[in-house]
Amino acid sequence: MEDDYNGTHNFESTVGGFPPKPVLIEQKKNTVTRSLISLFVYALLFYFIFEQNIAYIAAILVVIIIHESGHFLFMKLFNYSNVKIFIVPLLGAFTSGKKQQVSQWQLCLIILAGPIPGILIGSAIFYFNMELHNENLKMLANAFLIINLLNLLPFYPLDGGRLIETLFFKQNHMIRLIFGVISIICLAFLFFQSPVMLIVPVLIGFELYNESKHQKIREYLKNEHINYHVDYKELPDIDYWLIRDCLLFSFPKKYVGMSPGHYQYSPAEPLLIQHINSVLQIKLIYDLNVFKIILIMLAYVAAFFLPVYFFSLSL
Repeated sequence: MEDDYNGTHNFESTVGGFPPKPVLIEQKKNTVTRSLISLFVYALLFYFIFEQNIAYIAAILVVIIIHESGHFLFMKLFNYSNVKIFIVPLLGAFTSGKKQQVSQWQLCLIILAGPIPGILIGSAIFYFNMELHNENLKMLANAFLIINLLNLLPFYPLDGGRLIETLFFKQNHMIRLIFGVISIICLAFLFFQSPVMLIVPVLIGFELYNESKHQKIREYLKNEHINYHVDYKELPDIDYWLIRDCLLFSFPKKYVGMSPGHYQYSPAEPLLIQHINSVLQIKLIYDLNVFKIILIMLAYVAAFFLPVYFFSLSL
């Protein structure tokens, strides 16, 4: 069996026999409770693995919450739906939301809304503490500055890398692939002395591998004049089963025992729905002119070098 779906499909004689696609039901979960539990687990693991004091762990958690709240608020401002904050023990956090049409300008602002507030807060604390010389305030300022500075590094999936990708090659798969490989190498070097954080470049590698397979499916769909820039709810039934067949061809080890061409629901259908959503893409609106690009880059460079300036004062 081929690893990737490159074949053709003739649905004309069986269109009437296709079952309707499964209904995507968004379960209402207590995301606040789940996030609080994740924060507790994060703090507990951090305490035992890195043997840090409670004040330091509290500072890290405050920085993470403020950082993700920036992303969260701007997503809400730009009418994203199902916006959630996920805390990943030891690795950090991320904010997710849904919107089918996204503009470059809005996406850039959402990305910058994470690190910039933290850097401004950290800089203010650092400045006022220059007279006070309070060790706890110094630790808090360093936490704000260092964590957000790391997030601005131009490597995917950090905010800096996502910003560069959004500005210049969001829809170019080949450049994104090269950029991802460079990010893996740089992050592996950066986290070389931290075995736990080495999970990040490993996960990026898996993501790139899967994305390359997804891109081949999209190329096939494009050749068949099938629109994959749609929300799942708007996806026609026939297209659901076609993309499902593509996934079964491309990921045979993941869906063992399932064969393309058999249009019946299976216990793996919820997983397939999520996978199909990974193939579907948002429609990016190109609304950046030269002035906006320069403005965003100036904000990025200023945010990057502000912590460097304050750290130089402490030397």
